[in-house]
Amino acid sequence: MAATIEKSTIKFLKDLKNNNTKEWFADNKPKYEQAKANFEEFVTELIQKISKFDPPIGELIPKKTIFRIYRDVRFSKDKSPYKINMGAHISAQRSKIHDRAGYYLQLQPGNTFLAGGAYDPGNPWITQIRKEIDYNTNEFKKLINSASFKKHFGEIHGEQLKTAPKGFPKDHPELDLLKYKSYLVMNKVPDKVVTSNDFMKHCATVFKAMKPFDDFLNRAAD
Repeated sequence: MAATIEKSTIKFLKDLKNNNTKEWFADNKPKYEQAKANFEEFVTELIQKISKFDPPIGELIPKKTIFRIYRDVRFSKDKSPYKINMGAHISAQRSKIHDRAGYYLQLQPGNTFLAGGAYDPGNPWITQIRKEIDYNTNEFKKLINSASFKKHFGEIHGEQLKTAPKGFPKDHPELDLLKYKSYLVMNKVPDKVVTSNDFMKHCATVFKAMKPFDDFLNRAAD
């Protein structure tokens, strides 16, 4: 049987949201360790599922794909010490979320989602993505208008520039596709699915559908 997200893990995250203090966390450290182990077990198996259609992913060390629950509050007005979610970014070759499109899982009661694409890519990647879309417009439009893409993601998400990006004319016929500052896709998952036996299968299916989109963006980075 596939690994599952335990209801106790979801309950811990709910309780953490309502008690986001170092004192409460210290008192409930065993529950955190249990939730952390459950999430790591799930991610470990998910990596193997993804590696069936994206083989390099199989070489990843699960622990290194998982984000720490401790927040960096140095430059934040919100001084809550802990994240109220668990997350993992599963990507080959490069580990930073801003460097390469991969597969992202966020586990959070009421806000669990699967995502991928280019999140806030810096130069030169964002410029190369726009050039790739310009050079291969038909390929990209076919990809984002496919039945699989529409079923799982609907549309591209991300903030857009107010005008044409540098190097492109203001009357470019595909300007709307070029103005994105991030090229993201997202699949939201209801809590009842998250704790079901079908969640692993759902993740694998969605990420497989995401791969062509990630591949297109990564081709621009390579």
